[in-house]
Amino acid sequence: MGEAFSSALPWTVDMDRDPAQPALTTIDRERASVVSVRRLTKRYGRRTALDDVDLEISRGTVVGILGPNGAGKSTLLETVAGLRASTSGEVSVLGVDPRRERRQTTRRVSVQPQSASVFGYLSVRETVRLYASFHSSHRDVAQVIADLGLSEQVDVRARDLSGGQLRRLLLAVAIIGIPEIVILDEPSAGLDPEARKHLLELIRSLARDGTTIIFSTHDMAEAAQICDRVVIVVAGRIRADGPPAELIDGGRSTLTFDVVSEEALSRTRSVLPADTVTWSQDARGFHVSHATADPDGALELLTRDRQIRGRSYRVVSPTLEDLYLSIVRDAREIDEGRDGDA
Repeated sequence: MGEAFSSALPWTVDMDRDPAQPALTTIDRERASVVSVRRLTKRYGRRTALDDVDLEISRGTVVGILGPNGAGKSTLLETVAGLRASTSGEVSVLGVDPRRERRQTTRRVSVQPQSASVFGYLSVRETVRLYASFHSSHRDVAQVIADLGLSEQVDVRARDLSGGQLRRLLLAVAIIGIPEIVILDEPSAGLDPEARKHLLELIRSLARDGTTIIFSTHDMAEAAQICDRVVIVVAGRIRADGPPAELIDGGRSTLTFDVVSEEALSRTRSVLPADTVTWSQDARGFHVSHATADPDGALELLTRDRQIRGRSYRVVSPTLEDLYLSIVRDAREIDEGRDGDA
């Protein structure tokens, strides 16, 4: 088998389509939901890993699954991939049940779980060639190796690769067969900054070609940069879902400023909701912080009030990490309160 073999057109659902059914138009394909999860629950004994999860993912989107360790991220990915059976609920991937229709699912969905491995005695080139041979259409072997930054290791055995190089080889294996959906569990773990940059560029390139990318990560900056949507999972439940910029815009900013007297501080707490105001004191006066979803409105109230005479006003906008930490904290407090009431 030569490395130059590749297909100009990726394998699509039309090869298995019932001729009696009308073909999807380009617009239909772009809008189609390729992953549909309804009321998904997964339990391990008495522990609930996923609790009544609903999720829809459209073709060609990059979706980041965020959450603390043990939140249910890997279980969600593996259930969508058909690698785990659900306790209850429905999962549809490209129109089929991924658990029951394994042949069709494995042909069109590629998975790189954390526990993925390859044959240690095969070289990088031999490994990618092997996995390419499993597909009727595949990408150019040499090009995929180059895209993953492994050209210099092409003849190195897998067992002799560094951790980051092995992660890149696993990603090469995941994308070689031109899958319609790629599911990655923390793909950037162990990568150096340059390799991480190439990975993000590759993910974006795949999405532009219509591939749906679903991956878990702990890197908030990475998720904000690359994802069309982020899904935040805490204790088996989806707590937030949407484009990163929209989620961040919906969060609270922090307005900070200085006042010089206790009277000005007291006036500030009467003008603004007292439970949103915190402060510290030093020899120069009081340093005040106000958490708000409307910093412009708060700034207008404060600057119009002659009794406050604030100085050094500054608005600090939240980041995805700020939002994530707030959601995780609030979710845990809610769950602890629910458990206490039970």
